[in-house]
Formats: sequence, C-alpha cells, structure tokens
Amino acid sequence: MNYTEAIEKLTSRGMFYIELGLERIQKALEILGNPQDDLKCIHVAGTNGKGSVCTMLESVLREAGYKTGLYTSPHIYDYTERIKINGIDISKEDFAALFEEVSEINIHLTEFEVLTIIMFLYFQRNNVDIVILETGLGGRFDATNVIKKNLCAIITQIDLDHTERLGNTKEKIAFEKAGIIKPNCPVITSMGYESIRDRADELNAMVVFVSPFVPPDFLEALSLKGLHQAENLALVLTTINYLFKNIDEETIKRGLSKVKNPCRFEYFKEKNLIVDASHNPNGIQALRNNLDYYFPNENRRFVFGCLKNKDYEKMMKILFQEGDEVYLNGFDYPNACSFETLKENCPVPAEKYTKEVKLTPEKLNIICGSFYMIGKLKF
Repeated sequence: MNYTEAIEKLTSRGMFYIELGLERIQKALEILGNPQDDLKCIHVAGTNGKGSVCTMLESVLREAGYKTGLYTSPHIYDYTERIKINGIDISKEDFAALFEEVSEINIHLTEFEVLTIIMFLYFQRNNVDIVILETGLGGRFDATNVIKKNLCAIITQIDLDHTERLGNTKEKIAFEKAGIIKPNCPVITSMGYESIRDRADELNAMVVFVSPFVPPDFLEALSLKGLHQAENLALVLTTINYLFKNIDEETIKRGLSKVKNPCRFEYFKEKNLIVDASHNPNGIQALRNNLDYYFPNENRRFVFGCLKNKDYEKMMKILFQEGDEVYLNGFDYPNACSFETLKENCPVPAEKYTKEVKLTPEKLNIICGSFYMIGKLKF
C-alpha cells in the first residue's frame, strides 16, 4: 500500500466520524504490544493554546539534546505533519507501512484513533526520549488518553468549544480536560477550575498553578508573536523548570527562538498577510487583540470560514468592524459552514470569497477561522 492509498482509506466515509471512548483503541494497542507503555509523555489538553505550548516545549527539549516526538492536530496540508521526530515529519513511506499494519487489526477504528496508534508505534520503534502529546478533543475519552502515566499533564486555556460533546459550561469542559491527569503525576495549569483540583486530589497528583507573567527576555526570545503567547510561555517555562532543571536559560531562549507553529498569528510581510487558525470565540478574541495591538492603523481585508458546529455568529461579531473588507468562504469540507449561513449572521457587509479575490498588500490581509479552510487556500 502506498501513501495515497493509505490516505484514501483513512479519509473514507467509514472512518470520518468522532466517537469518544478508549475501549477500541485499547484493544488495538494491546494486539500491537502496547507501544505507548514504553514512552515518556508530556500530555497537553485545553481549548486554546495547546498547539503553541506543544511546539514550544518540543523546540526547547530538542535544543537541549533530547530526541523528541511531537503529536499535534489538525494538519494544514498533509497528515504527515501531525507526527514528527526532532521536528521532521514522518515519511510517507513509514506512514503507509504503519497504516497497513494497523489496518490488519480487525477492529473498527476512527480516523483519529488510527493516527494515534501510528504515532505510538512510530515513536516507540524510533526510541524517542520524550513525547509531546496533544489531545485531539477533550481529554478524558480522547484517544491519546490511553497512556497510563505521564511526566506531567498540562491544561491550557479553557473556553466553550465542542459543547455538544464536552458540555455547555467551562466547568464541565474543565472536567473533561482534567481527565488526562494521572495518579501521582503532576498537572501544570493556569486554570483554577474546581474539577481540575478535585481530580488531582483524587489521584494524589500535585497541582502546579502558573501565573501568566514571564520575564521579558524570554518573551522577546520567542519567535511566535501574539499577546496571548505570554500565558502559553508561562506554562512552558514552568514545565521545563519543574521537570528539566538541567536545561539552562540560554538553551531555553535558543529553543524558543526556533519555534515554528504555522497559522498562529503568522505574518507574511511581503504580502502584508496574517494567517491565523483561531476557530472559537476565545481564539478569535486573541486574534482581534493582536490585530489592534500590532496593526492599529491598517485597513483590513478578511477571508473567514469555519465549521458549522462553531459559534460563528459570535466570532464574526468579535472580529469584524464597520469599514472592513470581508469575504466569507464556504469551503469544501464535510462539516464546513456555508457562505449563505455565514452571510446571514455576519454583522457587516460581506461578499463570497472566490479565487478571483486579490489579497493585495495595500491593506492588511487576514485569513482566519479554520485550519481546514487554510489548508485549501493558496496564498
């Protein structure tokens, strides 16, 4: 089986669904020898910021000489982006071979479960030192939560997202995220929700509460821009200081300067273009704050699209203001929100995005709203 065939099967209708729960993946991993049990993991959950926290941690640990495995989602252009060793994507050949191996197990698995099993096998067989493991959705029943212990759990910013699966209050969502806490393993967070404290108490897990303030020289060293990154960086620095006291400040700063995290307030100067994959109201508010801070006087042109299960009305109210040039994109994806629905709920005049729309640099161009949309655009 080659890579193209593997992706066709992975994305087939039979696997394109979400069904939270650990029973299926536990059975599959048992057949494969439980590779996850041989790995040392830092497990990261949260609504916003978890991708940035994961990439910062990975970069610093790699700079310090550790062989790192990084598992993130979603991808932007290719599934191989989700699984990296020392910053390098899994090869298409390795991906296809591992997919074929997993496919031979007679258990019906979801797309994300298959990817998670491939990741565990790949990292175990390549003897990585530390895995930075990002949850896909929630925490308690997320496929990544098959690990029995972790070096630590990290819980990032919590907001109302995926409410149909995780609950309709932040406290309920925090309860789901707290499901990644493991017995006698520390949890590092800036979130003070009761459910996180209660779960940690139940499991005799130390809670390390983090202040969102960081020394300016560390923030200046960080290659990622955005006001919201201070809180993410605070989690990273606390984790490193707690688990890796051997890593000195200069190594940390070098690692931070090399962080690459596409589509998180990413600026392309020659095109005067910001690409940002914020996809819920909290993330969109951070984007708006960053635009107002870094580009207060620029006229703005937006290309916006999102999934239909998102709070798109609230997102657009936060983002757009009178005078903005707005294009709405009902992109080709099974769960994408249509142009008509977006336009109906948009607070300002807006047009349909087509390939004929030119993102010329006399205005600040902002492409935002969904990873899945960004991956389909050429810019």
